[in-house]
Amino acid sequence: MSTTQKQSIAAFVAGLLCVFGFAPFSIFFILPMALAGLFFLWRNAGSARVAAWLGFCFGFGFFLAGIGWVYVALHDYGAMPLPLAFLATALFAAFLALFPALAGYLQAQVKVGGGYAWVLLMAAVWVAVEWLRGLIFTGFPWLVSGYSQSDSPLAGYAPVLGVYGVSLALAVSAGLLALLWRERASRRGGYALLVLALLWGGGALLGKVAWTQPQGEPFSVALIQGNIAQNSKFDSNELFGTLERYRRLVLASDAQLTVLPETAFPLLRAELPVTLLDSLSEHAKGNDGDVLIGGFEYADGAYYNSVFSLGVAEEQRYRKQHLVPFGEFIPLRPVLAWFINGVLDIPMGDLASGGNDQDLLEVAGQQVAVNICYEDVFGEEIIRSLPQATVLVNVTNDAWYGDSHAAEQHNQIARMRALESGRMMLRATNTGVTSIIRVDGSIQQQLPQHQEAILSGVAQGYQGMTPYVRLGNALVVLLMVMMLAYVRFGEGRSK
Repeated sequence: MSTTQKQSIAAFVAGLLCVFGFAPFSIFFILPMALAGLFFLWRNAGSARVAAWLGFCFGFGFFLAGIGWVYVALHDYGAMPLPLAFLATALFAAFLALFPALAGYLQAQVKVGGGYAWVLLMAAVWVAVEWLRGLIFTGFPWLVSGYSQSDSPLAGYAPVLGVYGVSLALAVSAGLLALLWRERASRRGGYALLVLALLWGGGALLGKVAWTQPQGEPFSVALIQGNIAQNSKFDSNELFGTLERYRRLVLASDAQLTVLPETAFPLLRAELPVTLLDSLSEHAKGNDGDVLIGGFEYADGAYYNSVFSLGVAEEQRYRKQHLVPFGEFIPLRPVLAWFINGVLDIPMGDLASGGNDQDLLEVAGQQVAVNICYEDVFGEEIIRSLPQATVLVNVTNDAWYGDSHAAEQHNQIARMRALESGRMMLRATNTGVTSIIRVDGSIQQQLPQHQEAILSGVAQGYQGMTPYVRLGNALVVLLMVMMLAYVRFGEGRSK
């Protein structure tokens, strides 16, 4: 077996292991160690082409293990034939693996010595490519490496630099670990250990800062987990049972704010029974509060994935703005529509965006910023509603992914949004993970998955701005530019 083949296997295995760094496993030290291994392999790659290949092998293992749950949505619920679903999942992982491949190629183009300039180069290129992945083709920033640190001291950087800043701290840590291994017998190795300790200690100290302040009195919440199986959600024979289940659960709550999951009612708003809506509205008024309901709307010739309110406040709505490609709209429709519609059976798969200038929902005495499904993956979009919003609400339906780890990964992402924004996040989901998340990203309460239940608790509105809310991703991008400038023009040019 050649050296390149051995390196390829090592890179693939390191990528596979990364899945254990994310929820539900959350072994946060795995990511810096795996990345350190990749950086070490890149350092010893004989050419840019080999470095790109090693990055691809790492990325393919990483995404195949990390987003393999896509198969469940395609085959089990999307009715895609098994061989085609396997192929589509593998191709999706291979496409995402092109980003680590690009990082490997780019870092190989810059000639630096083996010291701190090399560490800065590796870290900046890795995070820049992650950031790029969150932008192009509407973005897919799932499994950004920073999410793996939601329970580590590095999470303290999130309110300042966002998740990409956490990724940057992680990647620098990985570079320092690789440098420490290479220089373990020299003074440089000791300095690397000291810088590593300072980096993690700085994150721990930042994690103790209260960036935002409580506003008003705490309020009671009820988050409804209906546990409607995905294969029966849009079955007309199950419709009455679905509506009745949610009616019963709402009437069992006495909270000021009751939240139902994404598309809890699988009907258009105009088609919902008036008697049902009246009973929910009157119950909410009796609690001196409001209920948020996920459903569909038809307006101005377009269909929307929406959340609308009933209760004390006048009816308001939020329409999902960041849609899922191939799940909620078909990119390049004239070219791809015939194929996608032929192999996938996805209800309401041709929706319109609600736009990014929508008002907050004034309900239960709060200014509520609603986001639907994977909209909470985009931190730079969530902060558009701040500092006006006092609380964040995410409604989602991860039943599409069965018993996989997708729902736990999604909940971990929501925890990062709470950290970045300094706001509590209330998550109402169909089958889990339904949770109340504190401003420090910790879980206040959480329901078991795949159970019909009500999560009753108390939430608090917050005011103020974190540095990330003020600057968004601008600061972390500036840091990456400065790091690369140092590598290019500073001491990094010397061997």
